Amino acid sequence: MATVEMVMPKMGESIMEGTILSWLKKEGDLIEQDESVLEVATDKVDTEVPATHAGVLKKILAKEGEIIEVGKPIAIIEVKEDESDDPDPLPELDNPSVSDDKELLQDVPEYTSLILGKASYDDPANLEEKRFYSPLVQSIANQENVSAGELAEISGTAKGGRVTKKDILDYISKREATQIASEAGQTDEILEMDRMRKMIAQRMLDSKNISAHVTSFVEADLTNIVLYRNKIKDAFQAKQGEKITFTPFFIEAIAKALKDFPMMNISVEGDKIIKKKAINIGVAVALANGNLIVPVIKNADKLNLVGLSKKINELAIRARENRLSAEELKGGTYTLSNIGSFGNIMGTPIIVQPQVGILAVGTITKKPAVIESPTGDMIGIRHKMILSHSYDHRVVDGALGGMFVKKVADYLESFDMKTVI
Repeated sequence: MATVEMVMPKMGESIMEGTILSWLKKEGDLIEQDESVLEVATDKVDTEVPATHAGVLKKILAKEGEIIEVGKPIAIIEVKEDESDDPDPLPELDNPSVSDDKELLQDVPEYTSLILGKASYDDPANLEEKRFYSPLVQSIANQENVSAGELAEISGTAKGGRVTKKDILDYISKREATQIASEAGQTDEILEMDRMRKMIAQRMLDSKNISAHVTSFVEADLTNIVLYRNKIKDAFQAKQGEKITFTPFFIEAIAKALKDFPMMNISVEGDKIIKKKAINIGVAVALANGNLIVPVIKNADKLNLVGLSKKINELAIRARENRLSAEELKGGTYTLSNIGSFGNIMGTPIIVQPQVGILAVGTITKKPAVIESPTGDMIGIRHKMILSHSYDHRVVDGALGGMFVKKVADYLESFDMKTVI
């Protein structure tokens, strides 16, 4: 029998590491090629990783909670000689390389077990029994002045009664709430950001620091699209088995405008501007927990309204069920955010790096408007929507940014009501 290394796979263009969430198989288990063997979290998505070979999971090299660089070994699989990529057996690794403590503590829950032993704590020898605490739990305890005695009183919810990050943060929150209540006579609720919210917060700050944000606004008359959708939506649902929203109409118009203005379909890398051949449009999806995720519609310009509608609905469902793959979150060249679904009329969206533009569409409202006709002008009720276009002023001047969003509005306003889908 031969052995092969299974390494941390690359799960995105900018993803350089992943956190081991859990192993779905244990050492000694038989595994099939492409069978999911562990769950990994990146800064974009949580996903299952399949086995690279069939055989026996001989040794797990990366513990749950460790941050592992892309390409580093995470397990050893024992395979038949003729199935091995390398006929020479690999040595077993008793001490797999892991990230240092500072890297481990960046945004990972508690994992690697160590006996409490820092000088700032009480002597664990005086406790009834020694307990094991992760570096992250120890770090939090140090920062919040939680003594070993207090730690010993915390009920751990992990396997074997181990104290988790959530356990110690809950304890600290209750302790602080008690202190606040005694000082102010009332209790403020203290909420811990989840991992996704922390990542979103950091990415928003990074984008504002990287790009010179400017926003242009255009009002579009969507009366034709509103009337058309009202006319076909029942037949569409009966035929396709799903609803058609306004989003595919927006994506179609954006894709056309990106073809007209290819310098909006770019990214910036240092001092270089990368013109993208593919038009891959990300669509911001709000999750039930209030967080936001942006799945990407690849080659959106090659899909008709039916194809766009099906792809949008599929990605939205998968996003809300936390079933998106890393592949479905990468490669975006431009982004759409539908803030109208929350009743907002306009906004100033933040650019998704390394893209240079993002369009927010507001709610569609009925307004009185001047209607021009060959026989004269008149006042009528029209369906209007404001488009808010944020763009990176480092590489997109006001003329280009303004013309692009106006072109999107033009495509929406000139929609052909005779379109057959």
